Amino acid sequence: MAPPPMIDFEKLDLRAAFDLAIMIEEDAQMRYEELARTFADDDGGAARVFRDMAVNEAKHRRELDSRRRVLFRRDPRIEISVLDAAGVEEPYVGDRSPPLTAREALEIALAAEVSAYHFYAGALPRIADEEVRAFFRDLMEEEQQHQALLRERLAALGSAPDARAV
Repeated sequence: MAPPPMIDFEKLDLRAAFDLAIMIEEDAQMRYEELARTFADDDGGAARVFRDMAVNEAKHRRELDSRRRVLFRRDPRIEISVLDAAGVEEPYVGDRSPPLTAREALEIALAAEVSAYHFYAGALPRIADEEVRAFFRDLMEEEQQHQALLRERLAALGSAPDARAV
């Protein structure tokens, strides 16, 4: 039997949705920072990609946090981590070890963005609150934009399978 879902989307209000989205971005940032450290000595470009992704996740988290403060400045934020949950936007490298190419790192990042999109899309049918549904649709659109940027970076690498420049 599957474990019960961690999040009861039917009861999710907009404040909690913001808190959840911020936590997801924080956790993705921490994972990318860890990957950047893991591959720091690699000359394949992976560390640079992971550092860039950590910066992007931090920027997205700050934007969400700023919007949340405007809407819910008097309500404290829920401060927990979803790191141990089944990753929503988890960059997954599996058992790979250095050297990791920039292409491989970008593909890992793209898979994480696709996963985040599917998380929000999968939650939509279970969300009762229309404001939360609209917020999740916005998050889905942002994840699609992130995917497009990563695809552009992949395309810029050309067709070399071991591309090392980003």
